[in-house]
Amino acid sequence: MSEHYRIVIVGGGSAGISTAARLLNGMKSLANDVAIIDPADKHYYQPLWTLVGGGAAKKEDTERSMEEVIPEGAVWIQQAVASFTPEENKIQLANRESLSYDYLVVAAGIEIHWEGVKGLREALGKGGVCSNYSYEYTDYTWEAIRTFKGGNAVFTHPATPVKCGGAPQKIMYLAEDHFSRTGLREQTNVIFGSANPAIFDVQKYRETLEKVVARKKIDARFRENLVEIRSAQKEAVFENIDTKKQTTVKYDMLHVTPPMRAPGFIRESSLAGEAGWVDVHPNTLQHHKYENVFALGDCADLPTSKTGAAIRKQAPVVAENMLALIKEEPMKAAYDGYSSCPLVTGYNSLVLAEFKYGKIPSESFPINQAKERRSMYMMKKDLLPIIYWDGMLKGIM
Repeated sequence: MSEHYRIVIVGGGSAGISTAARLLNGMKSLANDVAIIDPADKHYYQPLWTLVGGGAAKKEDTERSMEEVIPEGAVWIQQAVASFTPEENKIQLANRESLSYDYLVVAAGIEIHWEGVKGLREALGKGGVCSNYSYEYTDYTWEAIRTFKGGNAVFTHPATPVKCGGAPQKIMYLAEDHFSRTGLREQTNVIFGSANPAIFDVQKYRETLEKVVARKKIDARFRENLVEIRSAQKEAVFENIDTKKQTTVKYDMLHVTPPMRAPGFIRESSLAGEAGWVDVHPNTLQHHKYENVFALGDCADLPTSKTGAAIRKQAPVVAENMLALIKEEPMKAAYDGYSSCPLVTGYNSLVLAEFKYGKIPSESFPINQAKERRSMYMMKKDLLPIIYWDGMLKGIM
């Protein structure tokens, strides 16, 4: 293994792969001098996991081998990162080897903190306890919905940043739709326990979603954070964010969005800010302290939603600014905080929320995107996966 690379990218998810592709497309001389460090064998298109959990897509269609998506000209190092020493431009790997770099891109994603809810790890995948945030268990979500016989169907949103902040409610809307279609809705209480203060952050889309919640007769309980699952009793324990009062809710089905955090090797490094995420400038995506370090995607400390759509706008900024730095030219590319959340509100209906820093709508189509539309549902289901595999990961979209 070569011990030095011009550019090292930590993470082979959507952020790392799309940035690598753009760098290699932008400067041919970088061939075989860009390393991607990631221990995983597989790469996943996670936005489709909502539809897998809702029985509208196959989970196998979301998976490809890492070898298939590594761009030509990039060197894949199949190892985990143990630590960073940015003062020396070095990275320590889990196998105790180290390597050095001229430039570093941190695109390590987010850590699912299953242990952050007492009893969750033991309960998951049986007894009606499910989560779309795991490839292993996402089809069990559909099993839990499909075999549901009535009672309390509980859905949660934690008190941490999460990848795709709309996903915790999307699966709830699909489940409610399924219960309605199968004649179970009258025997079912749909409960949403969310640590957030409202159904959505951006006012324009919040107003629509509040009407969806009312129309579907969902019992939405805000500022309520899931802290424990007692699977033997089929009880979920919530704690109020403000009062710290705990409430026990009986469940017959429980979809959990687990707490999430920055990966440990980032949290414990000098690259991290106070909250544990990589401390970068919100527009240039360059590290505040180390000018040869950039970060993007879920691990970056950016005041916007952690989504694949955000990464699609961040990757060109990182690539352009890094190439400018290499050429000793001024960095001109700027990220405006764009993110998008295709909010599935039922089978064949979707609200396409698009916004930028300041929670300001930033829409792509000359229509009212706050309206539920079948066309937008079809776009998410059929078109966006093609754009992802054939465009975004190849650095051309």
